[in-house]
Amino acid sequence: MAKFVFELEGLLRARAAEERKRQLVVGAFERERARIEDLIRECQSAIVRGRDDLREALGGARAGSAVDLAGVRMQAGAGLHMVARAQRHVFELAGVHRKLDAARLELLKAATARKAVEMLKERRFEEWREEQKRLEAAAMDELAVMRAGKGEELA
Repeated sequence: MAKFVFELEGLLRARAAEERKRQLVVGAFERERARIEDLIRECQSAIVRGRDDLREALGGARAGSAVDLAGVRMQAGAGLHMVARAQRHVFELAGVHRKLDAARLELLKAATARKAVEMLKERRFEEWREEQKRLEAAAMDELAVMRAGKGEELA
C-alpha cells in the first residue's frame, strides 16, 4: 500500500520549532515574574517586621522606659528603604508583565501558524486516504471485470 507523504512536513517542523522557541521565551519571562514577585513579598514581610519592631520600641516608652531615638530613627529609615525597594521591584514587575504579554502574543501567533499547517496536513491526509480508497475500488472493479471476461471466454 502507498505511504502518505506530506510535502510541507519541513514547514510543519519549522513552525513547531518556532513555537517551542516562543514557549521558552514565555517561560523565561514567567520565571522572571515569579522571581520579582518573591522579592516584593520579601520586601513586604521586611516592612511589616520593621513596623512591628518600631511599634515595640515605641511601646516600651509608654511603659516608662527610655526610647532609643537613634534605633527608632534607624528602624524608620530602614522601613523607608524597604518601601522604596519594593516600589522599584513593582516597576520592574510592570515591565516584565509588558514583555510577558508581548511574548504570549508571539507564542499565540506561532501556535496558530503551526496549527494551520497541521490542519492542512490532516485535510491532505484525508484527501489522500479517499483517493486510495477510490483507487482500490477501481482496481477491484477492474479485477471483477477481468474475471467476468475470463468466465465468458471459457463458456
